[in-house]
Amino acid sequence: MNIFTIASGSSGNCICVGSDRHHLLVDAGISGKRIEAGMNEKGLTTRDCDGILITHEHIDHVSGLGVVARKYGLPIYATSKTIEAIQGMKSLGNIDPGLFHPITAGESFDIEELNIDPVHISHDAADPVAYVISDGKKRVGICTDLGTYDENIVAHMSDLNAVVLEANHDIRMLETGPYPYQLKMRILSDRGHLSNERSGQLLSKILNDDMEQIFLGHLSKENNMAELAEQAVKLEVSLSDTEYKGSDFPINAASRSQPSELVEV
Repeated sequence: MNIFTIASGSSGNCICVGSDRHHLLVDAGISGKRIEAGMNEKGLTTRDCDGILITHEHIDHVSGLGVVARKYGLPIYATSKTIEAIQGMKSLGNIDPGLFHPITAGESFDIEELNIDPVHISHDAADPVAYVISDGKKRVGICTDLGTYDENIVAHMSDLNAVVLEANHDIRMLETGPYPYQLKMRILSDRGHLSNERSGQLLSKILNDDMEQIFLGHLSKENNMAELAEQAVKLEVSLSDTEYKGSDFPINAASRSQPSELVEV
């Protein structure tokens, strides 16, 4: 299994996960041109992908979906309510209805040799999900845009070999920053986004000896910094009641604008 982020942040999200022979995009929240450039940097093309998994319909996760779908004809997998919301977004243009494949949280499905497990998450979208993707030997998790977490998420995200985990904001930066009060309350709510501290607490519950890479994703441009997120998450792990310390694992903030390294697990 391999994974790299093409972009991850409040202004756009797109991740590539796959095996040696098959690849999937998770979200298409940046331009088709940027997606293609990110794929090319790793010796791949968007055409190499076997499908697009959509977590939810917010524009920073689907803004490039219409262009990519029309150009490459890639199958699109999302929950029925998410598909309905996407089809109502005029900004995406017309997307062939035949490209959409409804999925259900809690019901796994296969794309070629890859098994995909959609996991319900708490966020203010129609029916958002996280994903666990496996080739039968290794497991990779994509878990962003969640206001809180529960035992179901912890159970599904256990035994991962790599994860993209949300660390959206530093609470103090958010509280004292320029956002309107109602937006601050939305972000801090159980249907908003995980803070650095909450990200570290969730990570502490899913760490295992076989975890090889942690990407911190969906960092806010206004309310977070990469170094701050990494330090806060590592501290939470070290302070937790697990056997691990934050320094035991590679924990790196994914860039909002540049592709990450390609990690093989």
